Amino acid sequence: MSQRRRRSLALLTSGVLALPLLTGCGAGDDEGGPAAAGQDIATTTRDKVADGGVLRWAVDSLPDTLNAFQADADATTSRIAGAVLPQLFVLDAKGRPVANPDYLEKAEVIEREPKQVVLYKLNQQAVWSDGREIGAPDFVAQWRALNGKDSAYWTARNAGYERIEKIEKGKTDLEVRVTFAKPYADWRSLFSPLYPKQVTGTPDAFNEGARGTLKVTAGPFALGAIDKKTGTAALTRNPRWWGKQAKLDTLVLTAVPRAERPAALAAGKVDLAEIDRSGAERIALARRDAAGKAGKGGAGAGGAPAHGPGAAVTPAQATLSWANAFGTDEEKAAQEKETRTKHTEAVKRYADEQAALRGFTVRKSLEPAYTQLAMNGASGPLADERVRRAVARALDRQALADLVLKPLGLPAKPVGSHVALAGQQAYADNSDALGGQDAKAAQALLADAGWRRGGKLTEPAGAKAGPESAPQDDGKTPAGPGTGNDGLYIVGEDDGANGEAAEAGAEAGADTRAAGDAAAADGERDGVSPVLAPAPFGAQQKASLLAQAAAARTADDGKRSAARDGDAADPAKGSPAPAPAKPAARTSGNMLAKDGKALTLRFVLPAGPGSESLRTVGERISQTLRKLGVNTETIKVADDGFFKDHIASGQYDLALYSWPATAFPATDARPIFAKPEPAADGSLLVEQNYTRVGTDHIDQLFDQAVGELDEAQSRELVRKADARIWAAAGSIPLFQRPELVAVRPSLVNAGAFGLGAPRYQDIGWKKAPKAKEKKK
Repeated sequence: MSQRRRRSLALLTSGVLALPLLTGCGAGDDEGGPAAAGQDIATTTRDKVADGGVLRWAVDSLPDTLNAFQADADATTSRIAGAVLPQLFVLDAKGRPVANPDYLEKAEVIEREPKQVVLYKLNQQAVWSDGREIGAPDFVAQWRALNGKDSAYWTARNAGYERIEKIEKGKTDLEVRVTFAKPYADWRSLFSPLYPKQVTGTPDAFNEGARGTLKVTAGPFALGAIDKKTGTAALTRNPRWWGKQAKLDTLVLTAVPRAERPAALAAGKVDLAEIDRSGAERIALARRDAAGKAGKGGAGAGGAPAHGPGAAVTPAQATLSWANAFGTDEEKAAQEKETRTKHTEAVKRYADEQAALRGFTVRKSLEPAYTQLAMNGASGPLADERVRRAVARALDRQALADLVLKPLGLPAKPVGSHVALAGQQAYADNSDALGGQDAKAAQALLADAGWRRGGKLTEPAGAKAGPESAPQDDGKTPAGPGTGNDGLYIVGEDDGANGEAAEAGAEAGADTRAAGDAAAADGERDGVSPVLAPAPFGAQQKASLLAQAAAARTADDGKRSAARDGDAADPAKGSPAPAPAKPAARTSGNMLAKDGKALTLRFVLPAGPGSESLRTVGERISQTLRKLGVNTETIKVADDGFFKDHIASGQYDLALYSWPATAFPATDARPIFAKPEPAADGSLLVEQNYTRVGTDHIDQLFDQAVGELDEAQSRELVRKADARIWAAAGSIPLFQRPELVAVRPSLVNAGAFGLGAPRYQDIGWKKAPKAKEKKK
């Protein structure tokens, strides 16, 4: 598993994106257009940043290893490496790599024939923390560790390193010549980070020596103490740093789960933390209340809190609670008093946190990652490209982007590429290869694939799409209304329109749909999503009774008709024996069916507290597909099993998850979209292609791009591959992910970095204004 893949998996499970991803650079500065959103980091010149101070920066967890090239490296591994190790190329604000002058004077391809040769000219002041110059021995050791020839090295991936033929010193000790056996367009991705030869020189040192410590570093910061008990990793200013000195004395990375970050900010445990939308809303409310825009103390009607745990309590509920607490039933009174005490403590705690959160601001941008709708093309209805294309063309991608980004005040534009983001040179909107939203075209594609409305159903009632063993709930989160994990809900199977019961006449069908619509409306008024929650029991019962009543009326009307004809006028004539009842034929009603089966897709979504926006988007997609005649089974699963148990294993039809943008699409995008190959045991080798959709042509275009040294031509080949990926309709990019970062207002050169990489030595606290400036 590669370092970039590990960052991808972190996105799938926790929404975290590792800082920075590196890519190639070259001519064509206008290629890719402007970035969708710029950085929001309070950019400040170094002369206005105070020397010294401590910054506490929230991370998801402490790293299991400090070796970024091992399989269990994570986002924090990459963050530490970015601050303490050489990064030969870094990303600018548009996500494009530029040579880092702290380490390189120049790096360029000096020969193309007969073989590609890259010459690195190192900064003559660049030294490791032990005083040794950074040079060719470090390059050689890292190449040998990562080229895949020595299996004793536990490496995650050797992309690019396996193409190197030799590395040697140039004319001086400051020059390193790298000769490639095969041309490699993404050569700038190599040797970032660069580890000292003490780490990469032997398998033992590589495998174990850098897991918990880095004895030798070469960045603006050095690695200090890692304390598992307190969940902190301290980075201290490097006294041997030859570049511009780090402004901070210490940078403390502090492990804080995302759900706990507002409380950690309020308690003063961290100064900077990436947060979700709910955390950003809390800070906005705190600042609004501090400004007095919500009245005294931000109170709501009758003096009740305007938000927080006390806001939902109505006067009637408060009165009932008081009556129970001071009633004659002692046991009930004791329970109620305990509940009231806990509630009072929660209200006070929330109010205290809100008062502290007034001292923070939220900086916003768009992450270097996009959210996509993935369609599993390995089996089932989505194995048919026409069905995948129909689903894709039913989507209003602009509306979905608006749904997530507009409320945050961020630019809402659908992503047009699988392999790059706006601003990066490889970016081009290739969505026309699939086509825009067109419901009629989607219907025509489904009809061409054989799916029809009102089709006869022969599968057992309640049968599900996909394998019978497909899990509906992984059991790791509580189920039921109000728990945040309401389990399975089938869109299209609660309104009587899909043929689950015998057709009972137009009147009954209309009443049934009306009951379902009323129930959905009630759910919306109660704040419960009618798509993500089970249908109300009352509506189901009413629909059933109406259907039975309609059937009874039909039978009575038949008897009355016979009496009018005289068949039942003679009492002497016995009533004829009723004919045996034929089982009512089941049809799909207004939904689509084929070969006796309804078109139903399993839609797997994470159930965690940080995934609300994904579930909202999933609900909107389900509603869109329902209009098309496609049922969806919404299956919400625990975050820790979402990727491993469902996406990677293929136990889904539809899913929403994110991929990080890569600066090296020719290298990094290929395994994501590679055509799956059959293994000896009959399974599929999918690499990172979890949609299981790929073609030989796509693979060939990536292979050509990675070996093309003409940078413009290489990017054009990548764009052609992207157009083919759109046409195959295995995954549909929707929108760039929002990046929300809570910071203290006096912290500068840090926040929402967008497509760019942090410049750690420039991060710090803004100088206090001088007395003369204060008077002004």
